[in-house]
Amino acid sequence: MKKAIIGKKIGMTQIFDESGKVIPVTVIEAGPCVVAQKKTVETDGYDAVQMGFEDVKDKHLTKPEKGHFKKAGVAPKRHLKEFRLDDISNINVGDIITAETFEAGERVDVTGISKGHGFSGVIKRWGCHRLRMTHGVGPVHRQAGSMGANSSPSRIFKNKKMAGQYGAEQVTILNLDIVKIDAEKNIIAVKGAIPGARGGIVFVRSTCK
Repeated sequence: MKKAIIGKKIGMTQIFDESGKVIPVTVIEAGPCVVAQKKTVETDGYDAVQMGFEDVKDKHLTKPEKGHFKKAGVAPKRHLKEFRLDDISNINVGDIITAETFEAGERVDVTGISKGHGFSGVIKRWGCHRLRMTHGVGPVHRQAGSMGANSSPSRIFKNKKMAGQYGAEQVTILNLDIVKIDAEKNIIAVKGAIPGARGGIVFVRSTCK
């Protein structure tokens, strides 16, 4: 991983390119992030940097969190995230990471928490089709159907598509193009959709592909 930053999903819009084609984009408020900790092979066994995003009042932090920021000498932040980067030799505690780190045309992976849909049935959760809406079928039109054989194997196999909690889980979208960057406003416009609701925290990093 070459670059990374913490951001907030603003919403979706569209941009017109030079030829007049419409490009659907998601707008991300990327940074500014502060480096709160630097981990090295000598001290921790691996190289990584910990970034903080969004200012927060001391009263919203625990004592260990307050001590962590005080030791680093940086302002308290609401969100912390550790990134393993290829080269951290030129990054130090207290450095500010902004949207300028990335450039238009680069490809990134975006990680976020998907929208929660609560306890959902098999049709909404897995896209299963319903039974016929004819006489004699009901009242099981939207239920899961057969669970499998009875005497053998006398159990339900793992990964059976059933009703349950849908959404509210970490999702990563790979290989998205950065269409536009506004360094002054710390805005990154990424082609396509990313996980989560408006205002959700996302992690943007150089693509692994």
